[in-house]
Amino acid sequence: MPAALGLRLRAFERYFAGVLPPPSTTPRKLHAAMRHGALTPGKRVRPLLALTGCEAVGGRWQRALPAAAAIELVHAFSLVHDDLPAMDNDDYRRGRLTTHKRFGEAFGILAGDALLALAFEELSRLTARGVSAPRVVEAQRVLARAAGSHELVGGQVLDLEAEGERATGPEVRDIHRRKTGALIMAALRLGGLAGGAAPRRLAVLDRIGSDLGLAFQIHDDLMNRASSLSKMGKRAGTDQARGKATYPRAVGQERAMGEAARLYLKALERIERLGPHAANLGYLTIVVAERER
Repeated sequence: MPAALGLRLRAFERYFAGVLPPPSTTPRKLHAAMRHGALTPGKRVRPLLALTGCEAVGGRWQRALPAAAAIELVHAFSLVHDDLPAMDNDDYRRGRLTTHKRFGEAFGILAGDALLALAFEELSRLTARGVSAPRVVEAQRVLARAAGSHELVGGQVLDLEAEGERATGPEVRDIHRRKTGALIMAALRLGGLAGGAAPRRLAVLDRIGSDLGLAFQIHDDLMNRASSLSKMGKRAGTDQARGKATYPRAVGQERAMGEAARLYLKALERIERLGPHAANLGYLTIVVAERER
């Protein structure tokens, strides 16, 4: 990872650890479960997108730290709930036991609920960093839409309904754009809002997020087929075993690889047009595109 991204990642990790309630705070088991679900080792792609998105439009990346934390809290909520027995029933996430395996199913549900609520509390802290009230309200709306029934949660429903079915390429793209892409788009837009971007630049960030979000999930589908627990942090081959709607299953592995590459390149072309302030967003996109399978 380039040094500039490493600096931002370390700053985010310090900030994020302070956002989560200490495990010594009552109710202790709930707060320990929240920290377990949110502070597991990861690449922090979504918060880094918020920070570099803010930079890309000429803002100071530190201004977007509450937005970055809010995005990661929603992502953590979605993973904790995704792993539950009623959903994907996964035992490992990022190389550690999943929250419900460590703390029990009830605490997995409650920890996810609490992480989602904390995301919106955290987003309100943008005002203390100089972001105007109308922009904070818009950020709340963007995140709520991305997390709800039209996008992330709706995508999870479509994903569950498609299990065992032979989903088409367009159907899988729709699931991926909702379940994964919407939060990646929201990360960039929240960064743009924190950075004071004009509507035209916010629209460019949206298009970058759309390309990057779909490429990211197709890439994940390919990794799930070919990787291992040590590389992915979760068992490989689980999507295929459950008959999940994945892009390689719908269109074939070669075409899926080609589509991911095309989308990454398209995102990079759009980022380049944003100008020199977007360099770190470009570096981050390359890092994401080069993740090992």
